Amino acid sequence: MNLPNRITITRICLIPVMMLALLVDFDFYPPPIEIGAFKLPYNQLIAAIIFLIAASTDGLDGYLARKNNMVTNLGKLLDPLADKLLVTAILVSLVEMGKIDSWIVVVIVSREFAVTGLRQIALLDGSVVAASNWGKLKTIIQIVAIVALLINNFPFVFLGIPFDLIAIWAAALVTIYSGIDYFVKNIHLLSSSKV
Repeated sequence: MNLPNRITITRICLIPVMMLALLVDFDFYPPPIEIGAFKLPYNQLIAAIIFLIAASTDGLDGYLARKNNMVTNLGKLLDPLADKLLVTAILVSLVEMGKIDSWIVVVIVSREFAVTGLRQIALLDGSVVAASNWGKLKTIIQIVAIVALLINNFPFVFLGIPFDLIAIWAAALVTIYSGIDYFVKNIHLLSSSKV
């Protein structure tokens, strides 16, 4: 259980804490932050902070594993799983809160698990499907969109710009494109796989 794997497991452990902060109505939360007609409940702000902390550990564990030659099979399995669990948990919560349409979440989550499946097939065949630039861009846009939705489009709400909606649409489109890109570039894994 090396440091990168501990960071990955910490990311997984932050998921229920984030969900608890976001979806459970605690009496001790103070009234929402209010600026004119804008309101931001503290539970959404806390969930956004926890989400950002968890998301920031994604690159850290992989970097440390590669830099210090600590790449393990456990890490190869847990790291993408932790990412998918984090994104899926928060997106499903946003559907529950009425902040995002469920079909967008189905599209994003389907792509995430399809690419994870492709990576697992590659691992079984002794190959690695490295993260592409489109995959990295997809992750950044998803994080930005999720945070924008969690903080109720602050500060763009004051400018009348629906940045949160634009960002989630951009995330969906880039997610679809990056998924297609992974499969086109790695189609040989499916045809030559023994699985």
